[in-house]
Amino acid sequence: MLDPMRHRFGANYTPSRNWWFCWNDWNADPIRRDLDAIAALGVDHLRVLLIWPYFQPNPTYVSPLHLDRLSQLLTLMGERHLDALVTVFTGQLSGWFFLPPFNRAGAEFYTDATMWAAQERFIRALARTMAPHANVIGFDIGNEINTCWSAPTDVGDEWMEKMLALMHELLPDRLHINGVDHMPWFQRTTFSPQALVREQTMPVMHCYPYWTGAMKYGGAMDPPSVKLLAAMAALIRSYAGTQQKPVWAGEFNTCIMELDEKQQAAWLEKAVLAAMDEGVSWFSYWDTHDVDRRFAFNPLEYSLGLLTNDGRVKEQGRMFKQLADAYRGKPVAFPKGRVPEPPKVQTVEGTWQWILNWMGWKPVVTA
Repeated sequence: MLDPMRHRFGANYTPSRNWWFCWNDWNADPIRRDLDAIAALGVDHLRVLLIWPYFQPNPTYVSPLHLDRLSQLLTLMGERHLDALVTVFTGQLSGWFFLPPFNRAGAEFYTDATMWAAQERFIRALARTMAPHANVIGFDIGNEINTCWSAPTDVGDEWMEKMLALMHELLPDRLHINGVDHMPWFQRTTFSPQALVREQTMPVMHCYPYWTGAMKYGGAMDPPSVKLLAAMAALIRSYAGTQQKPVWAGEFNTCIMELDEKQQAAWLEKAVLAAMDEGVSWFSYWDTHDVDRRFAFNPLEYSLGLLTNDGRVKEQGRMFKQLADAYRGKPVAFPKGRVPEPPKVQTVEGTWQWILNWMGWKPVVTA
């Protein structure tokens, strides 16, 4: 289950009924239907997003009701041979912020003693709930936690090391990660790339052509877009100093609204094949289902699923199944040759120049 040397194909779960608000409005029946449809696509694991203030509304209290709902979800997933990565301090999700009432802003999140006590209480309660479930991959610290709470990298690195040590203590022999967005790989913010590769068996990247700025350098089917996963894997290995470091594409999609289903499916095929050529181990697509348009979200969020909100398999869903059926369990082929040096200038612009040089792509830059 935890072998980073063989390919896995999963997705980030977005419940079709009531999005992740369903933690507070629980109905297992639509979740069962979702999971049946997801498993039929060849998905072998799901990233599950907790909403932190729902689960822990007070620093000294973790909701038994919500812990029981998590346990139910893990059981339902296990019955369908779906493994679970449980994402904790969320925090931020799909453009909305879910901050606990006892929140400390900025670096205080990582340094305040009362904040750590609350965080530790939550992790211990979750670990007790998750431990009996054999299908649990492990913890993801948070959904792009650096977008909620920023700090100098020395502060963030120290906290991350301490948090991952706690997770390994409570759930040994599992895989625990820090699912940051692309920014810590592009510029120095909250967590250093050196610590991210040092502290994680398999560093995680979140890759979106739209959000990373790839569209400044080419079209949707040009290398800056379709080879972004491959390039970010090469970037991560440049900081690791070895071609043998496994990499997990923990979130990826285009977020390019202009692409229709067939174009999105074509992008998915090109992006995954290029990433496998660069030795990316696991793939977790964003996301399983489209978001119900009755909820207020950035329009980019509504149509990112492999399935529509009412369960129809989209073209990208069919492509995902083809890729998963063809490559799941196959050995990862790591790149050969010299590991490139990291970017000399760790800014967004400097890192993009590194990526473009790595691709050998000379774009016509647009505004």
